[in-house]
Amino acid sequence: MTSLSENDFKQNYQTHLKHLKLKGLQPKTVEAYARGIRRLGEYFDNQIHDLSEVQLLEYFTDLLETHSWSSVKLDLYALKFFYTYVLRKPWPALNLIKPPKAQRLPDIVTVEEVGRLFTMTHTLSYRVFFFTLYSLGLRLGEGLRLTVADIDATRQRVHIRDAKGNKDRLVPLPAATLTCLRRFWQVHRNPVLLFPNRHGGLKSAHLATPPLDRGGVQETLRKVAQDCGLKKRLPRTACGIVTPRI
Repeated sequence: MTSLSENDFKQNYQTHLKHLKLKGLQPKTVEAYARGIRRLGEYFDNQIHDLSEVQLLEYFTDLLETHSWSSVKLDLYALKFFYTYVLRKPWPALNLIKPPKAQRLPDIVTVEEVGRLFTMTHTLSYRVFFFTLYSLGLRLGEGLRLTVADIDATRQRVHIRDAKGNKDRLVPLPAATLTCLRRFWQVHRNPVLLFPNRHGGLKSAHLATPPLDRGGVQETLRKVAQDCGLKKRLPRTACGIVTPRI
């Protein structure tokens, strides 16, 4: 039998999701905030409507034992959002958490190393994708979202949509990248996506509606980097390649 508190939590959770979408947050942020509320609900047996500072202190201390500061911050922001827009209550712990400030410089991958990465990437979809990210200076998500309509061959530029901060931007399109993309499109012929999902193989790529799988791209890059003997740390968000503006 479902308890009253569980029903209340489920209803508040659905309201939380609606507010997240209406505030125009990025899908990854919506997913992270929703995951944070689910994790909090599980920890407090669905009783998260009136948490004290002592309870939050225990929760975030335990969370930090098993998760990164990034997860701690996301759960903190998720709960603040939940209190503000769903419960309409003041946040009970204004200065409870102060994550350490860290500013890290990325490992620079040389032109020679990037060339080895391309050569050692034997799957065509991934090889073209890595080359496109490198030559255009894109983040992983930006590359995955590219569509055929984003390529302006006449003006030699690419329209990057919904980039960081929900902003669009235009980047130069090198001739070599345009040639590579045209040849790749002749292989998959998807009318919308530049990098369609590979689940059905290239023969079915023209029918695919989702793009390449993010996890598959990251895992492939890690394996290729290992095969190349690269010891540099490869960040997940940027697909591991520090890209120049061409």
